[in-house]
Amino acid sequence: MALSHSVTTCLSPPVHYVICKLGFEKKDAYDINNILSENGEVCWQALTEHVCYLESDQSVDYIKSIRSLGPVCESVNSHFKSLTKEKFVIQYALWFHWTNCTELFVEVFDVLQHTQTTEVALALMKLTSCLERALGDVYLLIGKDCPFLLRDLLASEQLAVVFGQAVMDVLRIFIGSPYGLNLRNVLWHGFASPQEIPAKYCAMLLFLTAGLGQLLQMYLLQTKCILVHRPCVIFVSSEELDVFPDLSHEALSIAEELVKLSSFVLQTMIPFWMAALTAFKQSRYADCVILLLPQLEVGLRLLFTTTNKCPNRLLTAEPSALYTTFDEMLAKHLDNEEVNQLPAVLEEPAMELLWDFLNHQEGPRIRDRLSHGEISLEAFPREVANQIVAFAITLLCRFSDEDVFAFKEHMVIKPLMNCASCYRSQFHPISRLKKQVLECMKSIHLWPELPVVPEEHVQTIKGLEGNAEASTLILVISEIVSQLQQYMPHNCYSSDDPVDSVLTERLLIELCDTRVCTLYSPRPVLEILAILRKISAQCHQVSEQVIASTELRYKRWMNRNLRSRQRHNYLRMLNSIKFLSPVLRLILVMITLELVNVHLVCKKNQFDYQQYLKFLKSVLQYTENLVTYTSLEKNKWDETTELTNKALIKIRKISDRKLMLMQLAT
Repeated sequence: MALSHSVTTCLSPPVHYVICKLGFEKKDAYDINNILSENGEVCWQALTEHVCYLESDQSVDYIKSIRSLGPVCESVNSHFKSLTKEKFVIQYALWFHWTNCTELFVEVFDVLQHTQTTEVALALMKLTSCLERALGDVYLLIGKDCPFLLRDLLASEQLAVVFGQAVMDVLRIFIGSPYGLNLRNVLWHGFASPQEIPAKYCAMLLFLTAGLGQLLQMYLLQTKCILVHRPCVIFVSSEELDVFPDLSHEALSIAEELVKLSSFVLQTMIPFWMAALTAFKQSRYADCVILLLPQLEVGLRLLFTTTNKCPNRLLTAEPSALYTTFDEMLAKHLDNEEVNQLPAVLEEPAMELLWDFLNHQEGPRIRDRLSHGEISLEAFPREVANQIVAFAITLLCRFSDEDVFAFKEHMVIKPLMNCASCYRSQFHPISRLKKQVLECMKSIHLWPELPVVPEEHVQTIKGLEGNAEASTLILVISEIVSQLQQYMPHNCYSSDDPVDSVLTERLLIELCDTRVCTLYSPRPVLEILAILRKISAQCHQVSEQVIASTELRYKRWMNRNLRSRQRHNYLRMLNSIKFLSPVLRLILVMITLELVNVHLVCKKNQFDYQQYLKFLKSVLQYTENLVTYTSLEKNKWDETTELTNKALIKIRKISDRKLMLMQLAT
């Protein structure tokens, strides 16, 4: 992997030319007063004159436009350098309010005064993500669903209505089109090294953002609309993201050594790695992650191209071909349908970690959210940055030409390596279902502690049927459990009571601890998981409703606030609970056994698969009806008995026909 030392750029020759040379070809000086009025307004008409169009179809001629705009960008950069911070704030700060990130744009001005290459690149990445978020807010003044991709957003009619088509064309020259400078993508996907991004383009985007603020203000005054900012995404369940121990100063110092030694790092990208580690030490956690994610992508791309023997894919592609990004690298197959070798090299735990942090819909999707401006940069959590840096350190260690045995065995690095090697997915639907099942069981476990009206109070009520129905249903549940027992781990129950000794939390914990492959789940597997998760969610809702109803009715009974009919209903509810608890526990055990064997669904023929699907949907229907009947509004307890009886008959029938996945396993 000496490749990491020999690669001097990840920009292909045409892309390198467009970004590093094209905008410098015209040498004539450009007067800032042509595009800036005396009262500090951006003269858009003078700017749009530099956009050239192709004669063939009137689309933007990006090459000519970039060449023409080069001196203009130079002039804007010099203009900003000539201003004091006070003067800049007085003249421009107001025009950044529409982005909801004024301080960030003022920071970008500070960066331009010193032009340190890594800082300019970082500033551009933050600027483009915040600008994208703000443009999305503007889009929503007119449109409904904001496009996910920046290029679709910039090409939308909605933004052309607000800002004008020519203005959007100027913007697309800098970001959002693979034919233009495409600064955002080239940086966020880790193709550009620090010295390859001219500071003048960062200055120009700062200037254009102020100009957009001026145009937007006019539009809002004319239309009397109010711009609403979407709230930031907040990381929930951050304890699930807690994989690695907290990084010490010593671990970070070792990481700095490893960056210089590891073949995971391209020589040209070392400054980005160092800047990321420095940002972490300075508690600038968003900056750290913004710098590090593209570098993880470069390192993985280097591995990907080496293991799949396609070195040309290390470079940015031309506009007509796809970049090699995380999506391609984490996929099962290459675009020629051959098997991607990277997963085998990285091994399952690292792949699961990458999928969890970057791809799974219910995971943090850190790169997407940061690059599209959905996360508050000030409030970015240390814990999340800690995980990304720790994972990066393990990759630096694993993929090194040098003998880094001493590093791997170091007392602060070894725990990180251990955590990485035994990681299991947290955000795949399989993992989410396991979590759901255990939470639901915890809820049902609270039922025996619920307050119950003393027996002597009940004696006074006439005409209440006995427990015959509940007993009959429990008997049926026992029979089904006895049938299914052979598919359960034997160390989790005693056989004396098929209900209370088998349908336990201990059994579920044992089952949920079974490793089920999450990588590249086929479509039928995901389809089944989606239904099982819905069933589990409905069961949980029934449990929560039973708890709420019982507590409320008990309170009202003891306070003598229940009328005669309500008292009857309350006792029916208590009667129903006797069979509802075992039936919900049976369903939880059943869906967990199916989950453990979920990959066997691929062995079913189409007819059996459809029958099986139909059965699961009938169980889902039963749990949905239960939610309705046990709600405080409906309160239909007699109906739950009839409903449960029908559902148990179906379950027994399917079990007899051996259509369940657990039965396929044997």
